[in-house]
Amino acid sequence: MHQRVVDELGRRVVSGAWQPGQALPVEEALAGEIGVSRGVLREAVKALVAKGLLRVRPRTGTRVPPPEHWNHLDRDVLRWKQAEDPGALLRDTGELRRIVEPEAARLAAGRAGSDGTRALYEALAAMEAAAAKPGRDEYIEADLAFHRALLNASGNRLLGSLGRAVDIALEHSFLLSTRTPGAVEASLAPHRAIVDAVAAGDPAAAAAAALAIIETAEREIARSPGPTPDPG
Repeated sequence: MHQRVVDELGRRVVSGAWQPGQALPVEEALAGEIGVSRGVLREAVKALVAKGLLRVRPRTGTRVPPPEHWNHLDRDVLRWKQAEDPGALLRDTGELRRIVEPEAARLAAGRAGSDGTRALYEALAAMEAAAAKPGRDEYIEADLAFHRALLNASGNRLLGSLGRAVDIALEHSFLLSTRTPGAVEASLAPHRAIVDAVAAGDPAAAAAAALAIIETAEREIARSPGPTPDPG
């Protein structure tokens, strides 16, 4: 019940049903509309306040703050954005990857050590094994693990946390970039190039390989057929 109400309120905020600066309906009326008790509604509001999507102030009530105050890396917020405007989320994800992943690969080439390099090789092996199987779910999960391992190998703990935060956005991107025939198999070589460059301690090559993966994914997304899939 709690998550259902959080989802309902969160979707309204992200979709623009309630505009920034707008006050929510009075508690009794909103609880009645959704069909929950006022206590359940209050707990859901608290959850959205923690995500930055609502602000509660004495005398002014509960209002929607400007989007720059939202926690856009929160998993629920990402999920609501993906449902509401998947194109914008793809654009934001691609730009974030261009900013973060080449530099993470560059850092990993100097910091990964034996443990970080082994984690990358293991993630690559999982991708190769999954690529030989029917379906894409296992491959996408292995691809996500690879990119988490790369950010962890950078030696920057903030980057490692970022990787875990944007899993939903990356999954959405990977679902599209692997739809065309041969896309999965073609993605393996540049991933291996990253690992080999990290293992060789070559920052420039690692960064270039990371950028090549992103550019390839963008091209695949651009020519991906059909409607945007829902990762669930």
